[in-house]
Amino acid sequence: MKKKGPSKEETALLPPFPALTLAQIVVPATEEEFASACAEILAAGSAGFDTESRPTFRVGDVSDGPHVLQFALADKAFIFQTHHAACRAAVTPLLESAALIKAGFGLKSDNSQMRQKFGVTLAGVLDLDIIFRKGGYSGDMGVRAAVGLVLGQRFHKSKKITTTNWALRELSAAQLLYAANDAYAALMVLEGIRRGPAT
Repeated sequence: MKKKGPSKEETALLPPFPALTLAQIVVPATEEEFASACAEILAAGSAGFDTESRPTFRVGDVSDGPHVLQFALADKAFIFQTHHAACRAAVTPLLESAALIKAGFGLKSDNSQMRQKFGVTLAGVLDLDIIFRKGGYSGDMGVRAAVGLVLGQRFHKSKKITTTNWALRELSAAQLLYAANDAYAALMVLEGIRRGPAT
């Protein structure tokens, strides 16, 4: 029999996930800042990873996303906005690197987007939903349930922020926090899995 992750009601009773703050979020804007961010991410070896795209609301509309790529490390997150001219050259080695483990949830659709937008094939991707399915859990676990199951913490994800315009030149504080912590939570879940059950 397939196992199920914790329900929303169950995770609501848990202590809050210690999220990153705005002070821990880096948004590169220059060639030098992108180069520095990429060097730090590659050196880490593992990163939480996610993308955001401007939503499409009409039938037949095709997204030209991703507009934002998030890479989270143990103490910070980098938000790459793809409208920056320096972003493409900087991000390609990260996306193509098999040595950099990029952990996230529901990353299947990201590969086709990356091919269309950057002409690259994602390597080193670890879709945590697949890890949980191999462990006997049904369907996609998702970040909220995974944080509850592995870390014993409550992760809040705002549907309102999900559908905001991610193609904006300047993202709001709420967007930055949402994007950063989506990737950060994935990394914390990965580290929790690596540690194994508490003894």
